[in-house]
Amino acid sequence: MILPGLVSVTFRERSAIEILELSSQCGLKAIEWSENAHVQPGDVAGAHNLYTRTIDSGMQVAAYGSYFRLLANQQPEQVFRESLIAAKALHAPLIRIWAGTVPSSAANPEYYARIAKEAKLIAEMAADEGIKLALEWHRGTLTDTNHSSMQLLDEADHPNLYCLWQPTPELSMKERCEGLHELAARKKLLNLHAYYWDGDIRRPFAEGIHEWSQYLALIDSHEDRYMLMEFVMGNTVEQFRTDAAALKQLLNHLS
Repeated sequence: MILPGLVSVTFRERSAIEILELSSQCGLKAIEWSENAHVQPGDVAGAHNLYTRTIDSGMQVAAYGSYFRLLANQQPEQVFRESLIAAKALHAPLIRIWAGTVPSSAANPEYYARIAKEAKLIAEMAADEGIKLALEWHRGTLTDTNHSSMQLLDEADHPNLYCLWQPTPELSMKERCEGLHELAARKKLLNLHAYYWDGDIRRPFAEGIHEWSQYLALIDSHEDRYMLMEFVMGNTVEQFRTDAAALKQLLNHLS
């Protein structure tokens, strides 16, 4: 089943309590709690307290949205350990990380090899704690095209390395669908980040229902995952309420 939720960094300036109240009022089911915005790396007490508040609000923890970037740290194990500590205290089923600091167009074979090696190391650390590791599907990293994403997954070749997915503006509708379908076929797809843009302009989610219906037709809607709202037009609560209603309506048609 695909459950609707929110990426908490969508409302970075609002408190965790405000986010829980708003999400609950909108009938959402889960939160991806974002590092630095609402959960600090290494903060066991704060993360556990937020887990308790989330559950008490009738919500689920969908993920820990870290800002750990592969090949961006001199001591990656130590840096990632802090994110892992927070994720574990938060009872997060997965940690989101970023596939480097350069776009695939600027990456040579050596860069791929180095980033794959570190991804494998980090994936193993997360596996030891029973937590899945997911790469953000994002421009400016090695997951900015379908080919580069699959190449990285192949080179890292770790059973605990997955991807999140979101519609990349630079890719055509055909390319987006192909990438999503291949991730699903490989069993490497975890959560979806949901929004609708016209180019780089944020639009109401309801305007993108026709596109999202095509995306969701490519994956097994009976597999458990979360579809998490992000990038609300104008960053307003009013638009978020409207978008959340459209998201729930879309998912209800799948059941």
